[in-house]
Parts: sequence; structure tokens; C-alpha cells
Amino acid sequence: MTAADYAPPRWLRNAHVQSALGSSPLRRRRAEQRFAQIGAQTTEHLIDASDGVRLHGLHSAVPGTVARGLVMLLHGWEGSADSNYMRLTAAQLLARGFEVFRLNFRDHGDTHHLNEGLFHSNRIDEVVQATAEIARRFPLRPLSVAGYSLGGNFALRLALRATEAGLPLAHVAAVCPVLDPARTMDSMESGLPLYLWYFERKWRDSLARKRALFPALHDFDDRTLGLSMRPLTQWMVERHTDFGTLDRYFDGYSIAGQRMARLEIPVSILMAADDPVIPVAGFQELVLPEHARVEIAPWGGHCGFLENAQLDGFAERWIADRLSACASA
Repeated sequence: MTAADYAPPRWLRNAHVQSALGSSPLRRRRAEQRFAQIGAQTTEHLIDASDGVRLHGLHSAVPGTVARGLVMLLHGWEGSADSNYMRLTAAQLLARGFEVFRLNFRDHGDTHHLNEGLFHSNRIDEVVQATAEIARRFPLRPLSVAGYSLGGNFALRLALRATEAGLPLAHVAAVCPVLDPARTMDSMESGLPLYLWYFERKWRDSLARKRALFPALHDFDDRTLGLSMRPLTQWMVERHTDFGTLDRYFDGYSIAGQRMARLEIPVSILMAADDPVIPVAGFQELVLPEHARVEIAPWGGHCGFLENAQLDGFAERWIADRLSACASA
């Protein structure tokens, strides 16, 4: 299965339709039903990510199945372990004999109370430590990682750090990953306002929740919450990170250009040429080793890749196909 196999009906070849339906209540019901049909047992876990950081995740396995390996799934910014694409991808993997661990980033899902500090996109160290702890708790091989959007960015940074950190990763798959955060910000600011509004609303809600939980530490006022995306990000960088400037912060988690040229483990990337959030040009400029592969479909929107009126997703099947091939190798 490759991106060339993705051929949605004409009414699904609009990027905004794809992106909106992907996170719609209609697809949420599909995700809940599909995951329930698998009959997996799911348990909650608190993961020690060192330095007092705690992250939450969900481990799922089908009783009576001999696992082919473990796949850790990473959601996008302001998503969660229960996002539609996370449940549907988990269902695909469970049906193929894998166990799945869906990790919540800090301040995502119902986890704001676990840590005092705010989430930001350069918190890769705690995700590296969490991955190592998950590998220790569930010593199944192969261990693979798959992520969407910002979760795809984290997954690819895990791949870059795998050897140095001793992570036993066999394969990483990423769907519409953030490559260059600065270009992504520019794209959202110049594109359809719907996307900027969506992420601003969700981030403001998250920050307000954090303030309510830790008022002594997070005493920002409603005027701060009313800032638009770029100045709000700059405020967060200046007040809650050591990067100092927005440019240095964006550079800190960029994986654009030649930054993935030193990858040592196999990587598969799926991107949509019509993604309205992440510019496709960055994927055409990547410098990658031979064991890294980028596939660009003409359609799909941002993490949509819907195939039919039932809102089945090509991306979930693509991830399961890539990681199944790895497990069979």
C-alpha cells in the first residue's frame, strides 16, 4: 500500500472537507464503534518521565492474542489519546495482532493536573524518557512509533534520538508531521481562518484549565488568553521556556531540510499535497537516508485521508501496513 493507492471519491477531494470531517462527531462515533468491536482490554498507566514529570497513557491488547509487537501512538497538538485517528489507528493495529500504547502529551487529554509546568513543543526529553519506560514495562519486540501532525514531529525526533537514548525502535511512521514550525505558523496565519481559530480556542481552554489548577504559578490574566496565536506563543516562549525568542523556539523542534539526514532507523512519512496547515514544499526539500521514505498523496487535507461515506481512513491502514511489514521482516 502506497499513497498512490489513495483515491477518495470526488466529494472527498476537498482539503477542508477532509480536515473538518476527520475531527467531526460523525467520525468520533465511527472511531468509538470500531475500537469497541475489536474487543481489546485497555488499562491506564502513569509513566514516570524523570525529573518528577508524569505522563498518562492507555495500553490496549486483545485477550488471547500473541502480540506481534508494541506500537506507541502519538497524537497531534491539542488532541489526545482518545482522538478519532488515535482510536481508529489503534483498532487497525490491534486487528493485526499488535498491542498499542496511546500516550498523552503533558496537558493533553485529562492530564493537566499531573504537572505544574506548561506543555510546549520542545519537551522532547520527557517523551524520550516515557518511551524508554514504556519499552521497559512492555518488552515486546518490535517496538514502533507512529504519530500525527505534531505527534509525527515528536515521533521523528524520537527516531533521531533512538540510538543515543538506547530506544529499541524498529520503525517510525508519521502522518502530516510538522517539519518547519515557522512555516507552519505562516501557513495558518495566511490560510483559511478556521484552522487558526480552532487551535487558538483549544489552546486557550487548555491554558485556562492550567491556571485554575495552579493559580499561584500561572497567574496570567484574560488579556493574555485573548492574544492571537503568534503573540500568545511568544508570551509562552518568553515566560515558560529558556529559548528567549520565537525563532529559537521554532528552530528547537524543526526537523526540516537536512536535519533528518542522520536517521539510523527506518522511517515512513505520509503527506497530503493539499494539506491546509503544513506546507507540502518542505517535504520536497527533505534530505533523507535511503531507509527513510516520503509518500505524498494528491488529497487528504490535514490528517484526514478519508476514503468513503463511512469515514474510514487510509492513513490508519497505511500505518498498520507499514508496521506490519516491519514486524514480518
